Amino acid sequence: MNDFTMTRSERRATWALGSVFSLRMLGMFMVLPVLTTYGMSLAGASETLIGLAIGVYGMAQALLQIPFGLLSDRIGRKPLIVGGLLMFAIGSIIAAMSDSIWGVIVGRALQGSGAISAAVMALLSDLTREQNRTKAMAFIGVSFGITFAIAMVTGPLITHALGLSGLFWLIALLALGGIGITLWWVPEPKGHLLNRESAMVKGGIRTVLANPRLLKLNLGILCVHTLLMSSFVALPPLLEQAGLPREQQWQAYLVTMLVAFVSVVPFILYAEKRRKMKLVFQICVLVMLVAEVVLWQAGLQLWGLLAGLQIFFIGFNVMEALLPSLISKESPPGYKGTAMGVYSTSQFIGVAIGGSLGGLLYSQGGAPLVFGGCAALALLWLGVSLTMQEPPYVSSLRIVLPEGVEASPALEQKIRACDGVSDVLLVSEEHSVYVKVDTKHLTRSDLERLIVA
Repeated sequence: MNDFTMTRSERRATWALGSVFSLRMLGMFMVLPVLTTYGMSLAGASETLIGLAIGVYGMAQALLQIPFGLLSDRIGRKPLIVGGLLMFAIGSIIAAMSDSIWGVIVGRALQGSGAISAAVMALLSDLTREQNRTKAMAFIGVSFGITFAIAMVTGPLITHALGLSGLFWLIALLALGGIGITLWWVPEPKGHLLNRESAMVKGGIRTVLANPRLLKLNLGILCVHTLLMSSFVALPPLLEQAGLPREQQWQAYLVTMLVAFVSVVPFILYAEKRRKMKLVFQICVLVMLVAEVVLWQAGLQLWGLLAGLQIFFIGFNVMEALLPSLISKESPPGYKGTAMGVYSTSQFIGVAIGGSLGGLLYSQGGAPLVFGGCAALALLWLGVSLTMQEPPYVSSLRIVLPEGVEASPALEQKIRACDGVSDVLLVSEEHSVYVKVDTKHLTRSDLERLIVA
């Protein structure tokens, strides 16, 4: 078998953990398009509290994402994943059994407490070889986008058929299904792999936070999810007022998602192949700004709202695909896992801010104030994006040193002298080398041959 062909065990691990990740994300996002419409019938509900119910999930995730990632190194990946999914299921059951907004808020907070993303990625790293790990993680990334689209379409359909309580019961079942997959389908790892590409480095958070390029990207994902959550506090009820019944809104989301997915491909190909990621990033920020302005000015004109929705998701989907790639390119060698952990935390801070602030603005001035506030945020973000620099077009590689090869300064100099290598980090305790390299000039196989030469 070719070394770059996934083994049966690697394929099983990738599909199983991708399914666990998707089931949990499905439960998170199915609530988004329905909570502001169906949730208003809950006892004590107000626009502000609906926004809090949306945002509290992100706050719990943001607080626990990094600590749980580090904890999984001590207690094991599977126990933490099972515990997180169980917490998610309990939160879903509490929300399902509640007839008040406060019960839903408590349930959503418990859902968010099941912060398992870092543990899932670390377990995937334990179960795949170096040369196939990028493919496995790319699969997880693609599954995130597909899951989001499915959730936006099925959420309104399921809630119309089963009610909000029924939706939460179904989400609880999905979480329990994830526990079953983790226990009986995910292979048992032989041990914890020390891998800075997918795991957090305790002393690395300060290094990542001190990097201005990474800070701008973390601000980017924070803004993306602030805009998403704020907009969806106002948009579903506004669509209903404009003549699109809540039980038919899934049709708008289906068309919007299909068009947005098709639009992603040319943007990403142009950004990567032509090495124009900075330009595409700035265009996407501008697109999201235009979307918020269109929604702001649409009033109760249905076609204006649908146009704004479509423009928004084109920018959103491209940005969701672009930002992880930029994080990978900008992170220092050996700190990609830490950079992704901080990035994920920033994402959930955006969820928390977006839901809470969106609900507050909606209660004070209705949809126009929400979209106007979002447009102002997007304008500020556009200003920050204009200060960005073109990223280095490099890949992050981790190579385990073969027996007999020492992690020495001489080896570091030898690798650093190669055309296409921009940075090197040798980690003797892992017996590994982390390299930032332009793979158009130098491949993994070239580096492996160089190391043993």
